[in-house]
Amino acid sequence: MGEQHKINKPPHVLLFPFPAQGHINPLSQFGKRLLSKGVETTLVTTIYILNSTLSHNNNTSIEIEAISDGFDEGGFASADSPESYLKTFKEVGSKSLVDIIHKLQSEGKTIDAIIYDSFIPWALDVAMEFGIDGATFFTQACAVNSIYYHVHKGLISLPPDSTVSVPGLPQLERWETPSFVHKCGTYPGWSEMVFNQFANIDEARWVFASTFYQLEEQVIEWMRKMWKLKVIGPTLPSMYLDKRLEDDKEYGFSLFKANYNECMNWLKDKPKESVVYVSFGSFAQLGPEQMEEIVWGLRDSQVNFLWVVRAEEQEKLPKNFMDKKGLVVAWCRQLDVLAHESIGCFVTHCGLNSALEAISLGVPVVGMPQWTDQTTNAKLLDDVWGVGVRIKADENGIVRRGNLASCIKKIMEEERGVLARRNVKKWRELAKVAVDEGGSSDKDIDDFVCELEHYA
Repeated sequence: MGEQHKINKPPHVLLFPFPAQGHINPLSQFGKRLLSKGVETTLVTTIYILNSTLSHNNNTSIEIEAISDGFDEGGFASADSPESYLKTFKEVGSKSLVDIIHKLQSEGKTIDAIIYDSFIPWALDVAMEFGIDGATFFTQACAVNSIYYHVHKGLISLPPDSTVSVPGLPQLERWETPSFVHKCGTYPGWSEMVFNQFANIDEARWVFASTFYQLEEQVIEWMRKMWKLKVIGPTLPSMYLDKRLEDDKEYGFSLFKANYNECMNWLKDKPKESVVYVSFGSFAQLGPEQMEEIVWGLRDSQVNFLWVVRAEEQEKLPKNFMDKKGLVVAWCRQLDVLAHESIGCFVTHCGLNSALEAISLGVPVVGMPQWTDQTTNAKLLDDVWGVGVRIKADENGIVRRGNLASCIKKIMEEERGVLARRNVKKWRELAKVAVDEGGSSDKDIDDFVCELEHYA
């Protein structure tokens, strides 16, 4: 219970995402929902992220405070290694977070809760120093976090057996678990981070997840036996779902400048459901051989395609790569693209944000996971939610052109695509219902606000 007191003030929470695009967006969207229900919100991000996003857009109404992660000039990319970044972020960031709390309190602001990314469990230690309640926020699927929890507790061994079983999920082949599990030891810094999400979780007052109840009902029910779990997603701008927050048309933060007009102008004269949209997110790095296989897979598919290749990745494209049926851009507004009627399928790395966007906008997927949670998300998209197909890589981890072309054809031309499109439309409606007034996610947010107001 917080030790602070206030008179006739709305409750105030700090939101503290891990400093990466895919983590900032869900927490900032949650913040907008809280704002709409009378909760003051302050987003805490790093100096580098704040400077990067403000250089070309920041359209959110949430107040922002910046802390240092020890890499103010270059962010994560300027660190020697993930291990170095995470160690410095904890050391410098925890002290900087203390300074922010002191600053806000000196301005007469109370802090009723700190909602922190589950990748930053040390934020709870800081909150507890001040007597502030903490809430951890999962930006990955509950299914994935359940697997990580079982590893953390020693219930899944590393390396795992040939098959893995956890409550609420079908049996998984070893390669269908997150890469930190089935390729244990490959990324020791990141692995330690995801397994340690649970180090102090029992001391958090609340646990949040950015998925929605109907999508992961069985796993959520299992998790609720242990924690006060509130499921508040999909964390997309309201205008793509329930439309109750009229000014909420985009995330408001972007680390990359989008080629908006170029994308929209190119899409506008394409036939309905004729374009394959390809994007591997803000973090994935594909090798030149994989890039070439994608090029030929798209050409062999003989479809219109819009492919996002970040500026620093474009040098890996084959020389003189041009295709009259395709457009390559450095970045786009993914929601606008997925919502466009010309889009027929989404070739995705299967990060949870992209998966939820596809589901919420009714677009079937071709899953091409790269690492971390994406292999498990691809399993869910294919076998559990039935909204697409997965492409299997070869023994060298490369997706070959023939496999890519075959999977695109399944979704764009064959019965599998008809079924995927039917299923994704069903999930789209359930996603809308979840966040709309009285839906499962809306109720969980209301319950949290009630609890905040009750003791604040």
